[in-house]
Amino acid sequence: MKINKFILPNGLRVIHHENPQSALVVVNTLYDVGSKDEDPQHTGFAHLFEHLMFGGSVNAPSFDEPIQNSGGENNAWTSVDYTNYYVVLPANNVEIAFWLESDRMLSLDFNPKSLDVQRHVVCEEFKQRCLNQPYGDISHLLRPMLFKEHPYQWPTIGKELSHIEDASLEQVKEFFFSHYAPNNAILSVVGNITLQKCKELVEKWYGDIPARKINKRQLPKEPQQTELRLLEVERDVPTNLIYLVFHTPDRLSSDFYISDIISDILANGNSARLYQRLVKRDKLFVNVNAYVSGDIEEGLFYLTGYLAEGVDFDTAQKALWKEIEILQQEQVEESELEKLKNKFESTFLLNNMDLMNLASNLAFYELLGDVNLINEEVAKYRSLTAEKIQTFAQKVFTKENSSILYYKKKNE
Repeated sequence: MKINKFILPNGLRVIHHENPQSALVVVNTLYDVGSKDEDPQHTGFAHLFEHLMFGGSVNAPSFDEPIQNSGGENNAWTSVDYTNYYVVLPANNVEIAFWLESDRMLSLDFNPKSLDVQRHVVCEEFKQRCLNQPYGDISHLLRPMLFKEHPYQWPTIGKELSHIEDASLEQVKEFFFSHYAPNNAILSVVGNITLQKCKELVEKWYGDIPARKINKRQLPKEPQQTELRLLEVERDVPTNLIYLVFHTPDRLSSDFYISDIISDILANGNSARLYQRLVKRDKLFVNVNAYVSGDIEEGLFYLTGYLAEGVDFDTAQKALWKEIEILQQEQVEESELEKLKNKFESTFLLNNMDLMNLASNLAFYELLGDVNLINEEVAKYRSLTAEKIQTFAQKVFTKENSSILYYKKKNE
């Protein structure tokens, strides 16, 4: 895949990939700010800005309306590591995206009314997702148990509802001007647009935005976990749920790829081990899953399942540990491993055929340090061996590196 990159004098990194067969262009803006950059006493701000960024900027009172009137769509998401915004437009209308995105990078229209509206929206989302929905508080239970020092210890929506309710206009302004700047952003432009046209529009709309002082990120290192952690809660939910979670190395570690392929070995579809053995054969779970967090810094490996009626937590936990022990004691068959590598490659390539996915992925790999890492992913998965997988399982999947959540339904 041919990828172009250039950097403006103000520090804005721009990634470009031309696809002349498409009728569309995606303009994707990634800001290097996530919930890990928040003050522990003022959490949820990165997610709040996901909403505030659509509340109007200095020269554009509405963001959504011009996009919709031009036949486009837009959205955003927040993670612990970064915040991502994208606009998809017909190629002949793409300048509208550059205008709108650059204007809100320059400055939002900070006013009490806009803050009140978006603060209310986020507070209602917090209540709906975390307080009034079955299993909604899982992240608020798990993260403080898994992280004692690192700011991954709270979810992106915030640690407490009051942190958003009490957010002042001055606090919001300070957060914006400390993080939302050309020298803290990556702009990826993908679709039916030439490199020359991309450069012209980027320089026209972003060239005059000043760089800002971005505080050097100094996050506390999470101490190594040395003993099993167990939390039991009781809630008004229909089914018992268990989580078994392990700390894993960071996203740039070669071990990330091993942990990811192990999650596929265990739970990639109905032919995978956990479904075949624990759902279909033993009928211990009604649903079971394994996945990795993929966080840039220290990551997490999750095993989770909804227990079948009449199955107790001790039995469920032992069944999950049994599958871990099999990985530690027996090397994966080459045929099983090859099948998963082929599946990953086809999924990866198919995913990146979608312009929106490709644009956000290019920005993410640039955030990791080099956009061209996207061209190396398949080879890294291809290089995995049964021996590497077994060694990883023996090293990482230990009792002292595990945390367990028993999420019990009431009157059990």
